[in-house]
Amino acid sequence: MADLKTETLKVQGMSCGGCVAAVERALLGVNGVAAAVVNLQAGQARVDYDPARTGREELVQAVVRAGFKVTP
Repeated sequence: MADLKTETLKVQGMSCGGCVAAVERALLGVNGVAAAVVNLQAGQARVDYDPARTGREELVQAVVRAGFKVTP
């Protein structure tokens, strides 16, 4: 895999471990994502991905499709 880039997304709407799992599952389903770690208390998702295969917008859309909101 190429050099990975790390993106931190601020995720709103998570209230439990199930939400965390849903966001992680959505992010890991994006082509090019190597790792996704979601922190419920911080309301953040840290994503390591291959920028040649995906980008921030695709990550945001995956979170939105999972039913959550990403804030700037």
